[in-house]
Amino acid sequence: MKITGVDVHVVNLPLLNPFTSSFETKTGETRTVVRIRTDSGVEGWGETMWGQPVAALVRALAEDLIGTSPFALEAFHRKQHMVPFFHGYLGYAALAALDVACWDAMGKATGQSVTDLLGGPVRTEVPLTALITRADAPGVTGADLPGALAEHTAKVVAEGGFRAVKLKGTTDVAGDVAILRALRAELPAIDLRVDPNAAWSVPDSIRAGIALEELDLEYLEDPCVGIEGMSQVRAKVRIPLCTNMCLVRFEEFAPAVRLGAVDVVHGDVYKWGGIAATKALAAHCETFGLGMNLHSGGELGIATAAHLAVVASTPVLSRAIDSMYYLHADDIIEPLTLRGGSLTVPTGPGLGVAVDEDKLHHYAEVNAKEGDLTR
Repeated sequence: MKITGVDVHVVNLPLLNPFTSSFETKTGETRTVVRIRTDSGVEGWGETMWGQPVAALVRALAEDLIGTSPFALEAFHRKQHMVPFFHGYLGYAALAALDVACWDAMGKATGQSVTDLLGGPVRTEVPLTALITRADAPGVTGADLPGALAEHTAKVVAEGGFRAVKLKGTTDVAGDVAILRALRAELPAIDLRVDPNAAWSVPDSIRAGIALEELDLEYLEDPCVGIEGMSQVRAKVRIPLCTNMCLVRFEEFAPAVRLGAVDVVHGDVYKWGGIAATKALAAHCETFGLGMNLHSGGELGIATAAHLAVVASTPVLSRAIDSMYYLHADDIIEPLTLRGGSLTVPTGPGLGVAVDEDKLHHYAEVNAKEGDLTR
């Protein structure tokens, strides 16, 4: 079986509500979608972060896939080993788009799910984290905000069945601490996390971390910038530290461990360059006694199915994962259904999902009119 062609589409899909972090507010998501075609008629679908810049790189890299087998992924990645060095996150994202499409094709060619190809399931349901931002209490400010967000979060948890909640933090450190106190008072049994996206200084991270110790947070994610800064916070704060910002390449793993900077690493198929790389990250985490979870970059159904396959086949990924999937207003596949705060792992061949090509082309036309929403 040889790859004969690669199709690339960029799509814009709306979110149900605005999503705010410490560095942006977005109302929709831009994703790059890839289909590989083979001479046997088998097709494989992939999806990755961001839009036109990634799509251009995918098209360039695809030239090296055509004429090869979808099973020859190791050779492809070895040939492209300098792509992340020159292109950073864009390089990892472009490689992952093609990587996931090849895994989908391998599964379909063999009649096996990607989960089975990765070693088989250790779980069939994957819990998601409820993601909370200040935009969830529109028009509410000041002293009224913590209570309003706590009330909103309680409704989200009750309706969705979530067992974990993450607050997207801001530069307002004291305000975030007040919100977390209100969330804990409202939801005493929930797994609670906060992610300022490195918006806090090291001193503020230490002060806030000490103040938050009584809330029994599951972890504090990327309060400040860098391995050195995180190690200073971890030396003073008893809350476990999680990262998806200071440890994002294998070259950074040893320094992070040596300095004791993190307790939990957030992996991501699309930020780490593919499925095998994410599984390798899991092996590193287990070897050094670190926890692991999955980051979300706004995955639609294809990308979410790939994440579910990785979680289903990886014992260390035992926490409720981050996923913005349930926040999207539509999808380009038959939507996965959230039940009891969890998604069921697809069991069909490959990723186990089917693309609605009418929706794919519709949302590609939206991108052509609007341009990229996320970059």
